[in-house]
Amino acid sequence: MSGHSKWSTIKRQKGLKDAARGAVFTKLGNLIAIAARSGIDPDTNFALRLAIDRAKAANMPMANIQRAIDRISDKNAAQLQEILYEGYGPGGVAVLVECATDNINRTYPEVRLAFSKHGGSIAEKGAVAFQFERKGMIRVKGGGDDLLLQSLEAGAEDVQEEGTESIIYTDPKQLAKVRDNLQFSDVEIIESELTYVPNNMIKVTDTTTAGKIMRLMDALEDQDEVTATYVNFDIPEELLGD
Repeated sequence: MSGHSKWSTIKRQKGLKDAARGAVFTKLGNLIAIAARSGIDPDTNFALRLAIDRAKAANMPMANIQRAIDRISDKNAAQLQEILYEGYGPGGVAVLVECATDNINRTYPEVRLAFSKHGGSIAEKGAVAFQFERKGMIRVKGGGDDLLLQSLEAGAEDVQEEGTESIIYTDPKQLAKVRDNLQFSDVEIIESELTYVPNNMIKVTDTTTAGKIMRLMDALEDQDEVTATYVNFDIPEELLGD
């Protein structure tokens, strides 16, 4: 498994900054509303529990969280749907874009424009997604052999250390079970979610291409209806800039 690219860490840091000024609440509200379609009780709807946990981590007020859940029973509220767009960025890097939208006729042109404006192109369905694998992902504090053993005993497939944290991968259907097992073992969980992991990474080695890629990713992430982005590039720290 190729694992996370640096973009995974960068967008997490960006998300924390956006949360500090409330800019991420629209995205989180959309995720909650989508998840609530499978049931409004987080104890029995794990997807909703994940979405609520992410919202709480971003300090989203409980009133906002409840309003997002209540959208499922509001007949006057525009109904959201999940869309996965696929595309290529500068240097041929693969990009997946998850959206929650109530108007595809608005969202698709905006996503397509972001690609074309920043040296990329949107692709046909299935042209890019095969380069990724759907996985459960749990980010936890710590590392080392003890955590590796705990994770494997909990049902994890793989563990990758990232500084003072570790990223644990699971079968997507086993994410809830593994997370609960880790919590029972007193492992400190930072976040957990379903994600797309690239099968192979593209190493970006020049500053110009790196800059173009990062501008494309920022343009996509800045759209309210984009809930997540996944890529297969790896950019060295020295090319990222500030």
